[in-house]
Amino acid sequence: QVQLVESGGGLVQPGGSLRLSCAASGVISSINAMGWYRQAPGKQRELVAQQTTGGKKDYADSVKGRFTISRDNGKNTVYLQMNSLKPEDTAVYYCNLATMRTYWGQGTQVTVSA
Repeated sequence: QVQLVESGGGLVQPGGSLRLSCAASGVISSINAMGWYRQAPGKQRELVAQQTTGGKKDYADSVKGRFTISRDNGKNTVYLQMNSLKPEDTAVYYCNLATMRTYWGQGTQVTVSA
């Protein structure tokens, strides 16, 4: 059974930084991509950033230049460095693992507020 364990969320002031981590464990077949989605209250879940096993990175327009995704393929871990955080970044952030199936983490709350 595949499990995704996220960490690193919390409360931060506007302009601050946070780093999210997500470690995948279990019997994992060929990984296509790992990434992060977020869901704010009353809104749909949206892609924040994704990195394929081949190294291709995609970002939501709203986070380009502020967020950086990275992976440690040997550890099946994905990171999201978030800089220059804004109140509109407030959401529950979910780790995503794409193999032949899709897996989700339990979510970690990120709150950006003064």
